[in-house]
Amino acid sequence: MNLVNLSKQFLEYCRVEKNFSQNTVIAYSYAINQFIDFLEDSFSYIPVATEINAADIRPFLGWLHDLELSKATLKLRLSAIKSFFKYLFKKNIIVTNPASAVSSPKLDKKLPTFLMVDEVTKLIESFDITKPDGARNAALVELLYGSGLRISEALNLNMNEIDFYQNLVRVEGKGRKQRIVPLSGKSLIALKTYQSLRSYITDKQKDANALFLSHSGKRLTPAMAYYIIHSAMAGKTESTKRSPHVLRHSFATHLMDNGADIKSVSEMLGHSSLSTTQVYTHLSIERLRAAYNQAHPRA
Repeated sequence: MNLVNLSKQFLEYCRVEKNFSQNTVIAYSYAINQFIDFLEDSFSYIPVATEINAADIRPFLGWLHDLELSKATLKLRLSAIKSFFKYLFKKNIIVTNPASAVSSPKLDKKLPTFLMVDEVTKLIESFDITKPDGARNAALVELLYGSGLRISEALNLNMNEIDFYQNLVRVEGKGRKQRIVPLSGKSLIALKTYQSLRSYITDKQKDANALFLSHSGKRLTPAMAYYIIHSAMAGKTESTKRSPHVLRHSFATHLMDNGADIKSVSEMLGHSSLSTTQVYTHLSIERLRAAYNQAHPRA
């Protein structure tokens, strides 16, 4: 029943049976040790597992808050404690799970970062499309912005998944779910330009079917794509975030701003729930409110 010994058993279970990563096990260990410190502070001793109830766990969040930890960190710490007590309950060490009655703190919703339309234009025009690398990079950016793909989805594309006749791209998203997404006119032009120069990037072509190739002849990696887009965005936007995902946010934001219905946008993004797409509605409303407050004389 000793919490210290039980925590060691739990961490071994996570490591061996659950095959959790080393980072996860370390995070769990740190959270449980903090919880034990909290109990010792509160009770002047470490209670046994069967003595602990939900009323003993809830103040732990306040204790963590006093350490000036973020809500995200609090949520992660509590998640570890919940997993620990779930394990104890599963192993019949405790009769009831006290952590199941403790609610996780709600995180503040952050609105996604996006580029303005003129910033997207500046970004794309910064690539020299007469050169193989420039044509590839421009095509990648046009595809991310024009179809709202995740960077992993774009980089996993093969040549035969671009339909130049029907202006469509077949994408395999999260959970191996497939979807068909329209290609913009600008994307088609950029992809055709890149296609005409693609063979000049490398003569190795180890991944011959891959749409976006690196100089090694292999599929372009996410790290390479991040570096390309991050570097290209410098000086083109005031946004502090400069990543491929910003282009996906820009795609959704600009569609919503121009009256696209949320269900269509959700389908194109490959979201499993409309609630995930709802953030772009909030973003559009915030922009409208800001424009109103700035422009209306009686605002």
